[in-house]
Amino acid sequence: MAWGGALALPVAAVVVQYANWHFLFVGAAVIGTLGMLFVLLVVPESPLRTRGKFDFAGAVGLSVALVLLLLGISKGSEWGWTSLPTLVCLVLAVIVLIGWGLFELRTTDPLVDLRTTGKRQVLLTNLAAISTGFVMFAIQLVPIQLLQLPTATGFGFGFPLAVAGLLMMPTGIMMLLSSPLAARVSARYGPKTSLLTGLAILAASYLAAQALIGQAWGIVATGALIGLAIGFTFAAMPGLINAAVPRSETASANGINTLMRSIGSSIASAVFGAILAQLTIPFAHTLIPSLAGFRTAYLIAFVGALLAIGIAILIPGQGNKTAPRQVTAEHAKPFMADHHLKCD
Repeated sequence: MAWGGALALPVAAVVVQYANWHFLFVGAAVIGTLGMLFVLLVVPESPLRTRGKFDFAGAVGLSVALVLLLLGISKGSEWGWTSLPTLVCLVLAVIVLIGWGLFELRTTDPLVDLRTTGKRQVLLTNLAAISTGFVMFAIQLVPIQLLQLPTATGFGFGFPLAVAGLLMMPTGIMMLLSSPLAARVSARYGPKTSLLTGLAILAASYLAAQALIGQAWGIVATGALIGLAIGFTFAAMPGLINAAVPRSETASANGINTLMRSIGSSIASAVFGAILAQLTIPFAHTLIPSLAGFRTAYLIAFVGALLAIGIAILIPGQGNKTAPRQVTAEHAKPFMADHHLKCD
């Protein structure tokens, strides 16, 4: 994820600057296809098997609910937050989501085990994921615009798109470097400590961004600190999830956690987009986001990070390692056979 994040912005910037932005979608499709082939050829299959049927109705219901929710959120500022299309999307999303939840609670092989997802540790981790996803979006939206805006604005730096993309690379690089460190912290002090560490760095970074917003090096340094924070938070959340759910449900539980981050980012795109669209100044016969708009976006991200810290504090604490799992008879057979041989 870190390498992808570090390389994607400059590569995409070069494509947009010297070719056509439509090629980004073609490139993503090619990379996705290659990724599937590599998984099939290289990644070993898990020995763990669980019996059950694929919950097709649950998958369709969740997909419909999310499409309606994200469509309403992403288009709300364009359609109008009180317009009929926006309200219909959001109301239908809630109705479908409630119906989906009731169905999942009654089916024998649910797509998502809501009883497990409702456990305090899992639920709070998912709420922290929404907040973290929301906060992270500011680093994806604000610096790249500041770096490209003309210097005549008084706060832009006038860098070409490709150069601005390169200046965003430290975010991904620091994410890469911080992940092993986060793993060591989690192993010694527990994943909750890693999560709180990352969120504390995230809050401090957005607070520092208010003072460093006028310097190009300050924007790059802020991005690097936020990359450091993201490495800690991304490394911690799966540890918290895995320690709270049965091994057979780790894939589903972590998938939901990733989905929560995406929902947080989608909400942030609407919120920050609306802020930057409202707080504008005239420039060269058009309207551009003002410095006050960028500062407001950073301030809201700082408040979101504080909210995430408050949620993370409520997550039940973990020991030095993840909680031991209950051993099934199938997993115990090899150990028991070896034990009997030694005793004999």
